[in-house]
Amino acid sequence: MSNHVTLYTTTWCPFCQRLTKALDRTNTPYTNIDVEQDAEAAKWVESVNDGNRVVPTVKFSDGTHVTNPPASAVRAKLEELTS
Repeated sequence: MSNHVTLYTTTWCPFCQRLTKALDRTNTPYTNIDVEQDAEAAKWVESVNDGNRVVPTVKFSDGTHVTNPPASAVRAKLEELTS
């Protein structure tokens, strides 16, 4: 299965932890990138959040993105992309 969801997170962010735990509970597939370990990813996050490194930011395979979404929104978008 191709990966349609990429999470941009940090290890210390409680919102990131909540989102990944909720997605993991439902076995929702995603790729996780730590913006503190990947400078290019951090630049992208800043570019879509008015210069701020806001996490979690989620990018979908259709090029859309959302900042700090609920897990239900990520699952709904994934369902849309895979149907």
